[in-house]
Amino acid sequence: MTNREERLKALYPEDILSIAKDLTDGELELLQQLNALLEDKYRKDINRHWVEATVPEDFFQDIGNLNYFTNPLLYKDRDGAQTPSQLFQFFMAYTLARFDVSLATLLGVHQGLGHNTFLFGGSKEQVAKYVPKLQSHELRTCFALTEPDHGSDVAGGLATTAEQKGDVWILNGEKKWIGGAHVSDVIPVFAVNKETGKPHCFVVTPDQEGVEIDVLQDKIALRIVPNAHIKLNQVQVKEADRLQNITSFKDIAKILYSTRAGVAYMATGALAGTLRATLDYVKQRKQFGKSISQYQLVQEKLSMIQGNLAHAMAMCAALARKQANGEYDEVATSTAKMMNALRLRESVAMGRGVCGGNGILAGDYDIARFFSDAEAVYTYEGTHEINALVIGRALTGTSAFI
Repeated sequence: MTNREERLKALYPEDILSIAKDLTDGELELLQQLNALLEDKYRKDINRHWVEATVPEDFFQDIGNLNYFTNPLLYKDRDGAQTPSQLFQFFMAYTLARFDVSLATLLGVHQGLGHNTFLFGGSKEQVAKYVPKLQSHELRTCFALTEPDHGSDVAGGLATTAEQKGDVWILNGEKKWIGGAHVSDVIPVFAVNKETGKPHCFVVTPDQEGVEIDVLQDKIALRIVPNAHIKLNQVQVKEADRLQNITSFKDIAKILYSTRAGVAYMATGALAGTLRATLDYVKQRKQFGKSISQYQLVQEKLSMIQGNLAHAMAMCAALARKQANGEYDEVATSTAKMMNALRLRESVAMGRGVCGGNGILAGDYDIARFFSDAEAVYTYEGTHEINALVIGRALTGTSAFI
């Protein structure tokens, strides 16, 4: 076995299809750095942070210091490349989610939904102003689309309004489930133009007059992620702070499609975390005089989790190849998100069951954290049902949304 093969095996022992072998040496090195950071600095306290619903100190800065958009390691042996490869983006999300789904979600909101809102929605000048600082983590952002009464139906039900008065827009409404809004430097807020009925996106700051932000309490999943409820009362935003290239829901959908693959990637990483957490437990737990890892029924459950993981990884690899070729297909991304989240939900139930009563102790055992967080992954970035209807529409030519 070569040194490279040994490194890959050590980093991704669950990768039975050897998908990671297509990573470049530079990408592998950066992923090793990411994994070492997570394990060395954050492993000891991650369950406590989940129980207490606190974000690990320095996490956002530490990830930013990896320079995961422009690090020279990502362009080694990739002549002419201008962005990180899709395969690297899969394994970065996977590695984070294998460790903790909340931390993967926090970064996904910033570098996926939030960053892409500015990248796709901004004018040339706005992209130049915001995107480099978002990529370096000098600025932090989120994604304020969902509302208290509108989630799956935001395409036709956005209630937050924007009224133009000269060079100023007046925003009124509410947003809910907005991850990290209270600590964001810039919040992209989506609102309907009262005159035209078309959606726009406005750059708002948390300390702006008329902006009230409360962090939601008592969640049973993704407890480390501080989801917020934003209230907008006569908030004034200059026309210069309206992202110029968001003028229809198709523009918003482009952002969602570009990041839905990331949720499929996170679901897959969470599957790997489920396998690891279950294996760690069964190898040290003894019943009837021997390790429970030696029992047939336990090994069958482990095999099913590994099989679900292999399927999910293969789907993500295929999706990454499509997107590397510029094929951002809503049916492909919806299929990957729907199926990988479904298999995650199935797998965490098996893992939690194998761990018995200890499987519900989130402070002591990792499986409880993955079990709970799977419920959020199953729901966000398009529920199971909504993604199914996207696929069904393509299959039948008929929309069943309404």
